Order: sequence, then C-alpha cells, then structure tokens
Amino acid sequence: MNLSGKILIAMPGMGDPRFDHSVVFICAHSDDGAMGIIINKPAHDLTFSTLMKQLGIPASEQMRDIRVHMGGPVDLTRGFVLHSSDYQGSAATLKVNDRFGMTTTLDILESLAAGEGPDQSLLALGYAGWGKGQLESEIARNGWLTADATPDLVFSRASETKWSAALRTLGIEPIMLSPTAGRA
Repeated sequence: MNLSGKILIAMPGMGDPRFDHSVVFICAHSDDGAMGIIINKPAHDLTFSTLMKQLGIPASEQMRDIRVHMGGPVDLTRGFVLHSSDYQGSAATLKVNDRFGMTTTLDILESLAAGEGPDQSLLALGYAGWGKGQLESEIARNGWLTADATPDLVFSRASETKWSAALRTLGIEPIMLSPTAGRA
C-alpha cells in the first residue's frame, strides 16, 4: 500500500487530540514510514507576510495571501510548501505525483513573495510522521479513512470545512460517523 498523494481523514474518537478532525495530505509513504502535512489547521496567529518579514524575504505587491498551516506536531520550526506540480524549484522539490509537489527550501518562499511560483500552494510549519508500520496500524484500528486528494480540496481556503468535505468525497455524511469501531 502506497498512500503518497492521498489524504487521511481522522475518524472521530481516534484518541490523539493533535489530529482531531484533521485532514492530512500524505507527501511520502514507503515500507519505512510516512510523512504528511495537516491541511486544515491554519495558524491563526501567523500570516505569510509576517513570516516573510521574519525570514528577511522582501515581499512584492504581487505577493499572494498564502495561508500558513500547522502541518503537524513534528519539527514545528521547519516549513513545507505543498504546491501544484507546475513548480519545479531546486533539487529539494519532491514530486509527490502528477498533481502535487512539495518544496522545503527558501527559493519557493522567495518566488511566492515575489508573486511568482506555483499556481496553488499551502505553507505548513511542522509535519506529521509515522514510523515503519505505524500508519498502517492506525488505519487498521479505524483511526483514519483514506481518500484521493484533489487540488480543489487540498488548496481550498475553507479549512474549517475540509474535514466534512473530505468525508463527503467518500459518500459519508459526518453526522453518521461513530467514534467506536466494531467487527461483525
């Protein structure tokens, strides 16, 4: 199973409050583990323009308003830009699939601050990580649902509705979910 380029949708009652109602885009998944970015938890106290000032990156008048997200509980001082595949920066750009890429170097921030760069992007501080077999175990214990990732969902500014929108892509109404799992 390779979940790269898919989304994880947290199930109610998953047990980890850091991921309550989270939607996680999986950037990389292999036998050794997985790495993803929470795409529906904006950082309410940090703007892109403030971050650019802190990093000493000059902003142009063409700079877009990019929402900063809390990407996960691991390495909160590290930034990740999830973006459309039309951008290929330095060698540090990871091609997730034909629709998504991820870049972790300053060149993409400089491009975005100049009003250039990818057509669609999301900036995250920190990431979610799983060791060997950990994610698969959480999925088997009914902690996560998996779904295809679409650019419309991933890059939507409506973070507060991404969880329910993600569930609806699977034909599930959020009100119908139970926080307990069972086996017949």
